[in-house]
Amino acid sequence: MVNCIFCRIIEGKIPAKIVFEDDLIVVIEDNAPVAPLHMLIMPKKHIVNSLDLHDDDSELINRIFQVATRLARENAVAESGFRIVNNNNEGAGQSVFHLHFHLMAGRRFHWPPG
Repeated sequence: MVNCIFCRIIEGKIPAKIVFEDDLIVVIEDNAPVAPLHMLIMPKKHIVNSLDLHDDDSELINRIFQVATRLARENAVAESGFRIVNNNNEGAGQSVFHLHFHLMAGRRFHWPPG
């Protein structure tokens, strides 16, 4: 998608600190972190948000959560706790309309969020 900032990052047209990449997803450090550890996990395939997921995307979603937990372990936050957040549409805080998950840790989170 031409005007999608995440698609442009995935294509290498916009620089970002890539933490992990495979054939399905890219993980980058968030450039405006709200926690000491704040990464964005996004599919390489342009999907607007979770409302646009289909049955054939189950491998992709599984991979996102596998990598999120792997990164939590590698960054020594798995035991202390971490949060995985996905916002859908503007009212929920989605500002980039390319499916992505925030992996955040390193501080105390409260419930309910936001």
